[in-house]
Amino acid sequence: MKKVHFIAIGGAAMHNLALDLHNKGYQVTGSDDEIYEPSKTLLAAKGLLPAEIGWFPEKITSDLDIVILGMHARVDNPELAKAQELGLKVYSYPEFIYSQSMNKQRVVIAGSHGKTTITAMILHVLKYHNRKFDYMVGARIEGFETMASLSDAPVIIIEGDEYLSSPIDRQPKFLHYHPHVALISGIAWDHINVYPDFNDYVKQFDLLADQLEKSGSFVFDRTDELVAKIGQREWLDVTKLPYGIHPNIVRNGKTYLVLPNHKEVEISVFGDHNLKNLNGAKYVLSQIGIDETLFYQAIPSFKGAAKRLELVKETNDSIFYRDFAHAPSKVEATTKALKEQYPTRSLLACLELHTFSSLNKNFLGEYANKLNAADEAIVFYSPATLAHKNMPAISEDEIKAHFNHPNLTIFTEKTAMVAYLQTKRWRGLNLLMMSSGTFNGLDFNELGNSMLG
Repeated sequence: MKKVHFIAIGGAAMHNLALDLHNKGYQVTGSDDEIYEPSKTLLAAKGLLPAEIGWFPEKITSDLDIVILGMHARVDNPELAKAQELGLKVYSYPEFIYSQSMNKQRVVIAGSHGKTTITAMILHVLKYHNRKFDYMVGARIEGFETMASLSDAPVIIIEGDEYLSSPIDRQPKFLHYHPHVALISGIAWDHINVYPDFNDYVKQFDLLADQLEKSGSFVFDRTDELVAKIGQREWLDVTKLPYGIHPNIVRNGKTYLVLPNHKEVEISVFGDHNLKNLNGAKYVLSQIGIDETLFYQAIPSFKGAAKRLELVKETNDSIFYRDFAHAPSKVEATTKALKEQYPTRSLLACLELHTFSSLNKNFLGEYANKLNAADEAIVFYSPATLAHKNMPAISEDEIKAHFNHPNLTIFTEKTAMVAYLQTKRWRGLNLLMMSSGTFNGLDFNELGNSMLG
């Protein structure tokens, strides 16, 4: 039995890795200064929820085999200092995953948008066909207990994040993985707190492509200008697999794949971005033993990853979706997808500015026209979030000028926004709410029931 301690155990990836190691018999402990749902409940169910919130150097002892450091912790974290003082090996979670997968075929799904959905599609298809595999993915998927799994499987599927690995490891997470198969779904500037220079952000994806193992495969969105430039490079020993939108048809709010034999298969996901995601997943799977026939058998039952165009409430003439979209490219793609899926209905798109990038005045211009597929738009942000991040205040006029939407309303209070939504006549009107946050603790199901009955 190995003893493992997680510094910042409440993180999305961290708590899932902790749960997986616990399930495999590791002795797991952890600390954090804030733990939210669903991490809190999931950790508590396994007896892993820290008894007290905060950092406790006394938890770091010389008999620990492994210390795993999360990005949420700070560089001056007292538990980290104690681990360094004792000379313990401190891993970031991507370092640890690589240490456990050095002898596996490694598949890395990267990109500024779409990587969670593509990874989820791949996992769904592999599970459908009872293949043995390990994984790390950034969202809950139907049929999977945790978002991470490490075993003796011959292949691992990893959602490759370009954000920093840990407070003491400033390189992108995906540069730890050294893939045999790599997919890049698209590049659109994000994380400006880490990459204030756009070219430096793009360079990280170049570095990922450079890491491809000998005789590897590079799967990429040929419709994305920046990714296509990477794909134009000459490799002597890399197979290049460009993809675009899968042939499809939309009828009565339903999307059907058009197969090579001209047959149609109904799927649950929709939108051009998801039809590219699906095609990318198909190409990746072709490199790890899943041919087209097997792919088309499995993909109709894929319902999507949590918070990715997730259905909240539906009636005969209105529908309410929530989505994790927050970066400009994601906001534009998701808004456009819902409008095109229901072209005869009006669309109200609501976006929460929650991340450091989205609340940064120097970045707001990236959102220009991104909500314009919606007939009406709402932008919500909390002044308390700005204060918590030590960022300057933003005025409503600044937001309106940057977004450039002709019918835009700004809210800074959740109750006022909810009251406004409840005054709407929803017959023939769809609602899309987008955020990497929670709109200050909004209960989406309660809202859906109050609006649509």
